[in-house]
Amino acid sequence: MSSDESQGGPGSELTKKVTGTVANTREFLHDVRVEMKQVTWPSREDVVSTTWVVIATVAFFGAFLAVVDKLVQLGVAYVFKRFGV
Repeated sequence: MSSDESQGGPGSELTKKVTGTVANTREFLHDVRVEMKQVTWPSREDVVSTTWVVIATVAFFGAFLAVVDKLVQLGVAYVFKRFGV
């Protein structure tokens, strides 16, 4: 091994690795740019309507689970009271 290679000079493994990493990163970013141009983005109206559906669904299930939780709580309290635990 020459002194250039052991100290990171031209042709060393470190130089090849860094150069390869930079090239791979550049290629990756180019591919990302190409793919992002092919994406069909939803309209603002689609996003707003879908957001309202998500909010309504979360609110419904939140209320439903709150009712179920309260019923289970009352049931467990009744059982404990009934059997003196």
